[in-house]
Amino acid sequence: MGLKKIETLAVKVLSIAMVAILLTAVVELCLFIGQEILFNNALADPDKFSTVTLIKIFGLFLNVLIALEVLENITAYLKNHGVQLELVVVTSLTAVARKIIIFDFNKSTGIELMALALAILTLSISYWIVRRKSH
Repeated sequence: MGLKKIETLAVKVLSIAMVAILLTAVVELCLFIGQEILFNNALADPDKFSTVTLIKIFGLFLNVLIALEVLENITAYLKNHGVQLELVVVTSLTAVARKIIIFDFNKSTGIELMALALAILTLSISYWIVRRKSH
């Protein structure tokens, strides 16, 4: 079995695993939203649908989007046999955005916030460079 066949097989296995992760994330999101609406009476009492609940929902939703982007990266790699740099940077930006949305300012240090800011800055510059070179 050649190296190319092993690589293709590995990418296909990763793709199947990513689909399983994606489905799990979607189920988790739906269950959480259902639980909040049905058991915590969020529709009857909007005050129970707190900011913390919304942040948790946004975090779970962005998990699904990140899983979709990773699956897209894997699929693009399978088709082109190369890394799609723009997709990787966009996926990274989404992951950092998720981290910022769920960021707990009460339990975190200023250094963590500065690190996230630096990550956004460098990823944004990277995205700008990649877009500029490709178009």
